[in-house]
Amino acid sequence: MNVDSWQTQLRKGAAELVVLSLLRGRELYGLELLDRAGGSGGIVSDGTLYPLLARLEREGKLAGNWALADDAKIPRKYYRLTAEGEALVAEMQRLWRDFSAFVGAAIEERKDEPAPARPRRSLARRADP
Repeated sequence: MNVDSWQTQLRKGAAELVVLSLLRGRELYGLELLDRAGGSGGIVSDGTLYPLLARLEREGKLAGNWALADDAKIPRKYYRLTAEGEALVAEMQRLWRDFSAFVGAAIEERKDEPAPARPRRSLARRADP
């Protein structure tokens, strides 16, 4: 694997967390999400955002509604988290904090220091029931 494909996989893995996190406590429409999550060097592109939003809505994590904003000429679809989406993003953020702390410690580890502490909860994939 080269660094470009590794970076692509890293972004794909973080895209759902970023989108759900941006929707905590507010409604945003697709282009707003794209601007916030996709800017220069961002995580999400329009080719990944809209399929992700559709999947999350199908799974019941997001609810979308069409509305005509005062400054808009065409309706926009606004997305918000459902209760299930709120619970999911809270758990994902907790896991991300543990994961990123572990990775950060491993990157900074020096051979003359003890190894970084393992995360409190396994970050390995769990089998779906």
